[in-house]
Amino acid sequence: MRAILVSTLLVMLVLLSLAGLFEFIGQLESIQGSYGIPQALLFTVLRLPQLSFEMLPIAALIGALLGLGALANNSELVVMRTAGLSVVRLAGMVAVSGVVLMIVMGLVGEYIGPPLDFFARTMRDEARYEQENRDFGNAAWVKDGPVILHLEKINAEFEFGTLYMFRFNEDNSLSAIARAENSGIDDSDKWILENVKETRFQDDSVRVVESSVAVESFELDADMLGITLVKPVSLTARGLITYIAYLRRNELDAQRYETELWSRIARTVTVIVMPILALAFVFGSLRSAGSGGRIMIGVLIGLAYFLASEMLANSGQVFRLNPAIVTWLPSVALMGITGFALTRVR
Repeated sequence: MRAILVSTLLVMLVLLSLAGLFEFIGQLESIQGSYGIPQALLFTVLRLPQLSFEMLPIAALIGALLGLGALANNSELVVMRTAGLSVVRLAGMVAVSGVVLMIVMGLVGEYIGPPLDFFARTMRDEARYEQENRDFGNAAWVKDGPVILHLEKINAEFEFGTLYMFRFNEDNSLSAIARAENSGIDDSDKWILENVKETRFQDDSVRVVESSVAVESFELDADMLGITLVKPVSLTARGLITYIAYLRRNELDAQRYETELWSRIARTVTVIVMPILALAFVFGSLRSAGSGGRIMIGVLIGLAYFLASEMLANSGQVFRLNPAIVTWLPSVALMGITGFALTRVR
C-alpha cells in the first residue's frame, strides 16, 4: 500500500502541475474586464481539486505500475509468490490500495471539487462581465408541473427581474399568461411577484387581472433553482440525483445529467481496478522493464480509457443510448482485460 499510494501521489502532483499549466494558459484568452492574471491564477488553483478527481484513475494506474515495478525489480513480489501467496490474494492486497484511493476520490468528487469548481466559474464570469449598474445573471426557462416560467436573469441572490409565467390545463391548452415586472424568492421559498398583469383564457372570454404584489408557491424552490445555475461537472452527486428527479418529474430531458452521474460513478469504481491491472502487467511483460516503459504503458492505457469514456458518453447523448450502459462499457472492458491478464500470471 505504501509503495502504491506514495507513487500515485507523486504521479498526481506531476499531472496536476501539467494540467494546471494548461488550464492557466487557456484562461489567458478569457482575460476581460476585472478578470486579469491574478484572477486567472486563482481560477486555476480552484480548479485543481476537480482536475485531480478526473485524473485519479490514470494516476492510480501509473503510480501502481511504478510502485509495484520497484517491488518487482527488488524481487519482493517473487519472494511473496514463492512464500505461498496466490495471485488472487496478492490482487486482493493490491485492491485495498484501490479502495483507499476510491474513498479519497469520492470525498474529493463530492465535497471539494464541485463546490470549488462552481465558485471558480462564478468568480470568473462575474469578473469578466462586471459593469456598473448592471445585475449579473442569465435568462432561463424552467418548468414546474403545468407552469412554465421565463426568468430574465438568474443569479445567486435569487432576484430575477422580469418574469413571464405560462399556465397550462391538463390537456396542454394554454390557461393563462402573466408578466411580473420584478420577481424573486424569499427565505421561505415563496415566489414574490411585483406589478403582475395576468391574462386568463376562459371558455368564451379573456380576463385580465392586475395586482401590485402576488405570492406564488411552486415546487421549484431556491435550492432546486440554484442547481440550474451549475454545470453538470460542478454538481455533486447529490445535486445530480436531485436535479435528475426534478427533470423526470416534469417530463424533461435528463440524459445529460444522467450521463454525468453514471460516468462519475464508473470512474470512481474503476480506481479499484487500476492497481490490480498494474499487478498483472508487472508480473508479465513489464517485470524487467524500467520505469520509463511502465510510465509509457500506464499513459497509453489511461489515455485509451479516458478517450473511450469521453467518446462513448458523448455518443450516448447524441444517439440517445442508455447512459448507465454507455458509461460503464470502458470500465467493464478494463475489468475484463484485468481478469484475463491475471489468469495468465504464472
